Amino acid sequence: MTVGNEPSAIQRILELARWAPSGDNTQPWQFEIIDDRTFLIHATDTKDWCVYDLDGRASQIAIGALLETIEIAASGQKMTVQYSYPNALDSPTVIKTELIVDEQIQTSILLPFVKTRCTQRRSFSTTYLSKHQKDMLQQSVGAGYQVLWFEGRNSKWQFAKLLFKNAKVRLTIPEAYHVHKRIIEWDAQFSEDKIPDQAVGLDWLSLKSMRWAMTSWDRVCWLNRYFAGTWLPRIQLDLIPALCCGAHFIIVADKDLSTEHDFHSGGKATQRFWLTATQLGLQFQPEMTPLIFSKFVTNSLEFTHDESANKLAKELTSTLDSLLGDSDINNQVFMGRIGVGMLPNARSTRKPLQKLIK
Repeated sequence: MTVGNEPSAIQRILELARWAPSGDNTQPWQFEIIDDRTFLIHATDTKDWCVYDLDGRASQIAIGALLETIEIAASGQKMTVQYSYPNALDSPTVIKTELIVDEQIQTSILLPFVKTRCTQRRSFSTTYLSKHQKDMLQQSVGAGYQVLWFEGRNSKWQFAKLLFKNAKVRLTIPEAYHVHKRIIEWDAQFSEDKIPDQAVGLDWLSLKSMRWAMTSWDRVCWLNRYFAGTWLPRIQLDLIPALCCGAHFIIVADKDLSTEHDFHSGGKATQRFWLTATQLGLQFQPEMTPLIFSKFVTNSLEFTHDESANKLAKELTSTLDSLLGDSDINNQVFMGRIGVGMLPNARSTRKPLQKLIK
């Protein structure tokens, strides 16, 4: 709805909300505007084609990040937000969103960073985060969540080995190959619904090799068998970045994440953390696949038919468990690395609002 030639408050809110992060820029949502104070979020998932979302939980975390972004955007319009789930037993999820005018509400300090928040897959400075930065990031996730920090040479090396070995699973199973083939946009600096190849984090030669191999699964297997095809991308995308950062972190909930609402709440906490990192001038990269695969292993969810990959995934689950100590794998919300770094010169953008409105 528009007022004259001006966008309505609901359009201004959704124009910002569409910048919420989602796995591989999938944006698993659409909006249906009912009136000038009410709209529906039609939330979906990618479990029918994405090996990283087989249980739909990655998409649910993204939807939580969307809900948080809606609330932040609404604060700039002097509004609060109320959600309800009219079809809680149905799939896909529909979330009824009502905007309530509140002249007393303060504009969120995170509002200016909604569009600038992004993923940086290249190396950061190894400078440690300050106590002030870590305190602000801990406060951002709110009650019910804790941030576990892994810093120092030894911890970074442990994470580097974990990520390097996990990348072998990621780059050698056909289930992931089909995802990667689908979500990369070639010869692109920006992409509204995928990841542009220039933002992947590989150098020019490695990108050329990757593009040649991604033409078919047979080529990937041939490259892996005769030319150690996973080594170069694993070094560039996993090993070096894991060592070159301020710290690795895991956001942990006080209880198991078991319901849709639990994952939405975790996604909201994650978005506040990411936006706060942006506010602090820090760069950020998700490191979710070790966490995702470990949850699949722990919960006996088969994600690949490759027996060697299954065996390695079980070993890496034990490795991650040892890093977590007493923390349960099903309490883990989000994992990544953070630090001071350059802004990326390529990034995923978003679908225009017109394409997201039903």
